[in-house]
Amino acid sequence: MLDYTALSVVGCQWGDEGKGKITDFLAAQADVVVRYQGGPNAGHTVTIENETFKLHHLPCGILYQGKTCIIGNGMVLDAPILLSELANLEKRGITAENLFISDRAHLILPYHRRQDSLEEEKRGDQKIGTTLRGIGPAYQDKIARRGIRAGELRDLGRLIKRIAEVLKEKNELFQRYYGDEGITMQEIEEEYIPVACRLLPYITDTALLLANQLAKGAKVIFEGAQGAMLDIDYGTYPYVTSSGTLAGNICSGAGIPPGKVGTILGVGKAYSTRVGAGPFPTEIEGPTAELIRERGREFGTTTGRPRRIGWLDGVALRQACRLNGVQHLALTLFDVLSGVGKLQIATAYRGPDGSSIEHFPAELHILEKSTPVYREFTGWSEDISRAKSIKDLPQAALEYIRGVEETAGAHVSLLSVGPRRDQTFWRL
Repeated sequence: MLDYTALSVVGCQWGDEGKGKITDFLAAQADVVVRYQGGPNAGHTVTIENETFKLHHLPCGILYQGKTCIIGNGMVLDAPILLSELANLEKRGITAENLFISDRAHLILPYHRRQDSLEEEKRGDQKIGTTLRGIGPAYQDKIARRGIRAGELRDLGRLIKRIAEVLKEKNELFQRYYGDEGITMQEIEEEYIPVACRLLPYITDTALLLANQLAKGAKVIFEGAQGAMLDIDYGTYPYVTSSGTLAGNICSGAGIPPGKVGTILGVGKAYSTRVGAGPFPTEIEGPTAELIRERGREFGTTTGRPRRIGWLDGVALRQACRLNGVQHLALTLFDVLSGVGKLQIATAYRGPDGSSIEHFPAELHILEKSTPVYREFTGWSEDISRAKSIKDLPQAALEYIRGVEETAGAHVSLLSVGPRRDQTFWRL
């Protein structure tokens, strides 16, 4: 078991790596769990015994009693979705009495959803593949200094005035550029604001709360959403998310100094997946891809869309480990590869000019025209879903793990061989 005071869980691929399952597993020893970026475009699926939970805003610590759960200022919130999420948990006997929302987190307004849909439709065959949840436009407004923050719900009169000012600008954009009728202020006042105000009991200065918890010696987990290859700076731009997904963004997204980030645990699948459009060098199709998709339940938590399947991209994984400063790597969905046959790990790309590319390129046109250079591994047929330690794995599986480590430049310290909590074990 990893001993930590602060532990940061970050995705090392295109998201959907199983961070929720890993965070839930680690949260048993934590006092505080913090989400620091993203919005309801991200979804974490957690299986406890035979019950499955799908979380969108909420930190995975919410599934334990007595854990302090924080939605940090780096997140964007859709109030109706968050309240629905809380209501669904309450029906299943899980309360949110220890949930705290940053008063600096930005709100997703109805016009953000409308803008997201109109922008994506306008792109035609160049669609990015957003979840249409309004996340991108909400982050746009944050950077443009016209965003609405959760703390503004405390002053209803000022809030309505602020929203009306932004809405006037949005409607002009919708009507003149997109030919859309827009949204009325009455709709927002009657349908959105009363719902959003129900979040008020949870809203506080979470950076101060977190500082006090760390000062007391509380064990804290920082839980990321999406993955390194969707980072706004280092991902496959422009086919990326709208926030910083790397460990370096924990400081600004949670409100802590760099020295408090703690140990970095990267999470990667034993293969690769991607949702939506954008380059995916190791993508495969056909029977093997379908087998992995069905076994791995590779359908989006938020959208239900089937994920694209690929062999493990070691070039992308290596970059993610380097950028995040990964000290320990968790390898998830390892059991899915049983019986697949020969396995591949991409150790480099062959560029369009025939050159060897060992580091992930920034230029999209180079990536799109590059082909993977694979290292082949013998597969295994044994069912490893009941493995409790590294000793229970066949030799071929151990060779594959060593191949991952050699390619990524990081030690595989944690293995997941199934969706349940008891299907995870340490290898320190």
